[in-house]
Amino acid sequence: MKFKKTLFAGIAVIAGASALLTSNMASAQKDWPTKNIQLVVPFAAGGPTDTIARLIAVPMGQALGQTVVVENVPGAGGTIASTKVARAAPDGYTIYIHHMGMATANALYDKLPYDPMTSFEYIGQVADVPMVLLGKKDLPANNFKELEAYIRANGSKVTMANAGPGAVSQLCGLLFQSRLGVRLTNIPYKGTGPALTDLLGGQVDLLCDQTTQTIPYIKDGRVKAFGTTTMKRLPAIPNVPTLNEQGLKGFEVKVWHGVYAPKGTPQPVLDKINAALKKALNTPDVKKRLEDSNIDIVPMDKVSAKGLKSHLESEINVWGPVIRKANIPD
Repeated sequence: MKFKKTLFAGIAVIAGASALLTSNMASAQKDWPTKNIQLVVPFAAGGPTDTIARLIAVPMGQALGQTVVVENVPGAGGTIASTKVARAAPDGYTIYIHHMGMATANALYDKLPYDPMTSFEYIGQVADVPMVLLGKKDLPANNFKELEAYIRANGSKVTMANAGPGAVSQLCGLLFQSRLGVRLTNIPYKGTGPALTDLLGGQVDLLCDQTTQTIPYIKDGRVKAFGTTTMKRLPAIPNVPTLNEQGLKGFEVKVWHGVYAPKGTPQPVLDKINAALKKALNTPDVKKRLEDSNIDIVPMDKVSAKGLKSHLESEINVWGPVIRKANIPD
């Protein structure tokens, strides 16, 4: 009998401790956040992803009642930051914004220390940055039909700049070449800044780049715009047709962005972050500033875990074959 009493007492203590722990966890989630939140950006300050992060950080912090601090962790195409977040405590105090690099990492790098599909919790998509296929000013082609003829006649003599292995500009260019069934001479740079500089200077023929930095050059005629990588024409450059309407059916490349948290972050905390993200994206100042930068906020139904996960899966299916066929890095 003494053994049974002791056993029952031990079980009671364990049950009580478990109930207390559960109660404390529930209370912590209810009170969350009680300190600053780190929003990790996998690139240096000043780029499109960093710009979006800093625009949403302030209103998200206001909605959550704590400061959201942007932390830039650049390097290795975003894999350093992704690893940092995947290994962070799943308490909601570390969240992550990344672009389409989440969909290309597995195909680009061997033995990643994380899995883009399983190492994170999904919070929601954020915004898309469109791209434009550009040509140097004196390229002997004035529209997409003439450009296609010029490429088929000259093949590898045509040069296409990009921002380096795995960069969105490279992926866009490779998809373009894949759809045409051609192989151009691809020239990597250390960023789209120097690549665009050489395009403006006439040192390279083509470049696929984001609208955030190219529209002024298109409008003043310093580069030729052969098509946008969107399904609809862009309001900022309505006279530039889409590649889709010019024969490359379904050609769509947007530098999409999503917000994530470490795997295991409690659902109540994820719900609070998602609500704050939606509120931030609906803030008039944020909407105007993104619009002024030619950045499109995604529909609110995509600002969700389901929307982000579904989009990531579809993008992995798009870019995996393109990357493997191109044998990146090359």
